[in-house]
Amino acid sequence: MKFSKEQWRMVTALLLVAVLSTTFLGITNILTRAPIAEAERQALMDALMQVLPKHNNDPIQDTRQISLPKHKQATTFYISRNQNQSINAIAWETIAPDGYNGSIRILMAVRPNGSLNAVRITYHQETPGLGDGIMNLSWLDAFVGKSLSNAHWAVKKDGGDFDQFTGATITPRAVVKAIKKGLEMFAKQRAYLFEDKKEVAKELKDALR
Repeated sequence: MKFSKEQWRMVTALLLVAVLSTTFLGITNILTRAPIAEAERQALMDALMQVLPKHNNDPIQDTRQISLPKHKQATTFYISRNQNQSINAIAWETIAPDGYNGSIRILMAVRPNGSLNAVRITYHQETPGLGDGIMNLSWLDAFVGKSLSNAHWAVKKDGGDFDQFTGATITPRAVVKAIKKGLEMFAKQRAYLFEDKKEVAKELKDALR
């Protein structure tokens, strides 16, 4: 089958457009990769600043990673250190898979004694005016200072300590359940999370002198 000159021109033009489009997308990706990464880093830092106590380190650079059951990827734990470089809190993101309209992502920070320093919702799709009450700081502040030992981890409708919302019990119930599971995981992993690798490295360095 032979192409006419007009058909060859069309084929050539399409190929040229495809090559130029691919090149443009590649260049755009390269140019935007760094700004996007920086924007994501800043968003993470802003979120961490809301849940961690005052610290003298960069929590994004001071991390632990643990592969948890039912998690496809390792969970990153962000370390907060005081002036003496001792750990004063650890933050990580947990997920409530059973929200009313899907998964709810929760950033929680826990102090060394196992009590919550703060909690924030980083993503949800709950119904505006009902389930989105989980974003209210007045509701989230009820978790501050709570631990496995000093709270009944359920909404009040189920005999617990935490408020539900009128017409929307499923959403707060899912969040309370997820935070409790996060605290249980923290208790199990506490020895590893609070193992001060910086101090271990210093001791090894001194021993080799």
